[in-house]
Amino acid sequence: MNRRCHLKQNMRAPLSRSGFTVLELLVTTGIIGVIAGLLLPAVQQARETARQIQCKNNLKQIGVALHNYHEVHQSLPIGYRSDATCDTAYGWAHAILPHLEQSSLAARVDDRAALTSPVNDNAREYSPDVFLCPSDPKLPTFDLFAEPPGTPTSTSSLVTVLTTLPSANYVGVFGNSDADATPGGLGEGTFLGDKSFRFRDLMRGLSNVVIVGERTARKLPSTWIGVALEGEDATGRVIGHNWIGPNRDDADECEFDSRHPGCTNFLWADGHVKAIDDSIDATLYRNIAQRR
Repeated sequence: MNRRCHLKQNMRAPLSRSGFTVLELLVTTGIIGVIAGLLLPAVQQARETARQIQCKNNLKQIGVALHNYHEVHQSLPIGYRSDATCDTAYGWAHAILPHLEQSSLAARVDDRAALTSPVNDNAREYSPDVFLCPSDPKLPTFDLFAEPPGTPTSTSSLVTVLTTLPSANYVGVFGNSDADATPGGLGEGTFLGDKSFRFRDLMRGLSNVVIVGERTARKLPSTWIGVALEGEDATGRVIGHNWIGPNRDDADECEFDSRHPGCTNFLWADGHVKAIDDSIDATLYRNIAQRR
């Protein structure tokens, strides 16, 4: 009798459950998705904030290097200096390498030879982190093609690769004019062709003149080392100009832009770094690029 009662009790006992039901799994997945949707933009914003801080720090280091260069040489570097053959030119950033703790890289560049000489092959494969904005995805190097056939400066009937150059994101300010379209490389800004300036030549005041700005690879791949002068937008690879405004789709490819939302970072002649809003007045934007 006791055994029969025991069996009846076992038969009536509820079955134990393990795991989730489909409904519970869907609800849990939905909650996780909502939380991820709320957190992801915040994480992305935090990462971009960190990248923008690093970008500004890069420009500050460049500013300190330019001031140290000026103290030693009593002038700023030339925007782009032609070699003995006048076929290639070395950019202003190459000149400040020793002041950026990049003396070993500077020693690998033989500026007595053409930039495209085999002795400079190794140097043309590397960019120090200080020249790279972390917000801009890009290849470490890019090919510089000859000016396309039919353009005013083209001397070739073929599209050829002249050289491969290391990527960079910071270019000197030439002024308001397009360097590739300005005879003699004489612009209104600080970094011109085969001509250097002293800080006292910036008569608008050092805190009122921008001398280096950002450019992304999506607009025009740029470099720190220099260019082959027969290349497409050659001088524009190391210098740029202020005309329409930063981050403008209708601007010339040699103007400035960034991956930072709504702004582009610039280095001013006194060494401070400030982001310029995309909505800046065009007249003011042009004025701050002028020496006088």
